[in-house]
Amino acid sequence: MTDNELLLAISGIMDKKLKPIYDRLTKIELTQETRILPRLEEMEACYTSTFNRYQSGVEQIDAMQADIDVIKNVIREHSEKLQKIS
Repeated sequence: MTDNELLLAISGIMDKKLKPIYDRLTKIELTQETRILPRLEEMEACYTSTFNRYQSGVEQIDAMQADIDVIKNVIREHSEKLQKIS
């Protein structure tokens, strides 16, 4: 048997042994592309939109807190004035 024939024989054996592994890898890749990646993208979109809502909500809460502080001060001043009057 020549070196070339020996290499071809080894190559054939390796192809037969590795084919199930290649087939399995192909299935895994397809599963990732068709099932896992779309779901991950959907989850990312959900988290991103939720983050954006909360981010704008934080600004509103800060504005409301400032308004509440002003209202408290006005009520405190009016209460003091009313106590002095009565």
